[in-house]
Amino acid sequence: PAPPKGQKKAPIKVTLTKAASDIQSGEAVQFYAPKTPNSAFVMTDGGGDNAPGDLAFGGFLVKDSSGTLNAFAINCSHLGCSIALNAPAGSFDCPCHGSRFHLDGTVLHGPAAYPLSHLKWEQDTTDPNTINVDGIILGF
Repeated sequence: PAPPKGQKKAPIKVTLTKAASDIQSGEAVQFYAPKTPNSAFVMTDGGGDNAPGDLAFGGFLVKDSSGTLNAFAINCSHLGCSIALNAPAGSFDCPCHGSRFHLDGTVLHGPAAYPLSHLKWEQDTTDPNTINVDGIILGF
């Protein structure tokens, strides 16, 4: 469906703290949607409290143990709280109800029953520290 009046689907440019190519296996880099203009990322899949097309205002770009770079929405699939990286444990942890996720987004410990939602992204062609994430300009 078309976005509501005043909103526009568009790739959202996000500057990372390091180049995506420099992210090591088991490492995650957090990023947020720009506030000027007010923007959000669009989830490509989901379960539980997340669904395809739902919005996220942050995410993580992570390289899993197989070397694949994935972008995940910051929203916990249980009830939508913002997850945090637990670097020493190599997991994403939700502070609200204790759900934990492997760095590949799968559930490590409930109550979440579904994996983290993916964000569609691609490397920006002009800057190695910038990625473009599918999103929406909210228009307010």
